[in-house]
Amino acid sequence: MYFSTILLAVTAAVSPTLAQTQQPIIVPQETISQPLLGFGTWNLKVSPENTSAVVSLAIQTGYRQIDCAAIYGNEKAVGKGIADGLEKAKLNRNEIWVTSKLWNDHHGDYETVEEALNQTLKDLGLEYVDLYLMHWPVTTSSKEPKLDYVKTWKSMANLPKAKVLNVGVSNFSPEQLRHLVTETGIKPAVHQMEMHPYLQQTSWLATHQALGISVTAYSPLGNSNPTYDPSSTCSKTSLLSFLSSLFTGDKQTPPPLLKNPTIQAIADRRKCTTAQVALSWGMGRGTSVIPKSKHEKWIVENYESLKCELGVVDLVELKKVGVDWTTRYNNPSKGWGVKLFEGLEDA
Repeated sequence: MYFSTILLAVTAAVSPTLAQTQQPIIVPQETISQPLLGFGTWNLKVSPENTSAVVSLAIQTGYRQIDCAAIYGNEKAVGKGIADGLEKAKLNRNEIWVTSKLWNDHHGDYETVEEALNQTLKDLGLEYVDLYLMHWPVTTSSKEPKLDYVKTWKSMANLPKAKVLNVGVSNFSPEQLRHLVTETGIKPAVHQMEMHPYLQQTSWLATHQALGISVTAYSPLGNSNPTYDPSSTCSKTSLLSFLSSLFTGDKQTPPPLLKNPTIQAIADRRKCTTAQVALSWGMGRGTSVIPKSKHEKWIVENYESLKCELGVVDLVELKKVGVDWTTRYNNPSKGWGVKLFEGLEDA
């Protein structure tokens, strides 16, 4: 089995440049051609019209990966944006990559999982998705409240290829991933997880790369940054907490990722923005990154991270940022009453 022994950390190769006309893709196995730079759609809820316009703009800007989920509650609007973007960019459906996710309330047997997939396809207005992820290894199904995610994974693996080209997981711990694969013999094509300069998870990433499992980094700019929303309460709170800790002597709250002094210095040196530095760092590790913004300026800025070149000194400094400010922003363990991310950084 894939996880019969504990793998040693593998050093990830870091690309010196990502400035290319065509987006690079990661191909860990024959079925995967996932663009490294994608566009996230979580919390795009200003209005259905705004959501559609933003997704369309992203495709017209050059993004060739759109990341969706049923729980985001906006797949109908996202689907309209995809259709409009494809038309205006004069692209065919097979020229973009669309990911969606199975929510916790539809874990279980094949019929239950397929029902969720069919609803997603209907909402998106698509015949198929390139990737379908198990959003969390957690079930809230009233039918089977103690369901093991292995049953769900088997159901996902049997979904028709005409509707799903690849299946994967999200937010799994090492033990959960080991259990999943040893019980089924089916390796995920992709594992989506939180990953950014404050949560680098280098050994965990290297394990995936050694096994040929692609990694998609969500929240690649951290959760407390103005690119998510210029008036974000989370962003303001994080910054105020950081400034306060400087004077009180308390354990410091990390500064918002995009305001980190080290990342800002690298950005100044490389004539990039801090967001572009964070995204270039992620893509340089071989991970797909899915930043999100509702604003044209930042949608374009994030896309231009493909032109931001980082050097060895930059990477050394960014590694230290991860050591100094290790922070996981997305952990619903307490609210859900389950243990998540066991064995991983800042669990």
